[in-house]
Amino acid sequence: MPKMKTHKGLGKRVRVSARGKLKYKRPNAGHLMSGKNGNRCRRLRATAYVGGNIARRCQLALGVRRRDRGDESASCQCGESHE
Repeated sequence: MPKMKTHKGLGKRVRVSARGKLKYKRPNAGHLMSGKNGNRCRRLRATAYVGGNIARRCQLALGVRRRDRGDESASCQCGESHE
């Protein structure tokens, strides 16, 4: 089986935090800010986190998380490594 390639476009738009969460910059905050009110501009300045099933798929695309296959080594409770 060949190695999985990382998704280059996603890697340029998302950063992985120390705990594995995916941070991104909110859209619509690049220019034309004079037409948006102050509260909205302040909200757009804050970084956001990807959540839910989308985060799981993004982590797979970036190579952060390995695909769960339900191997017997993953479900084994003996404490030994079965690699």
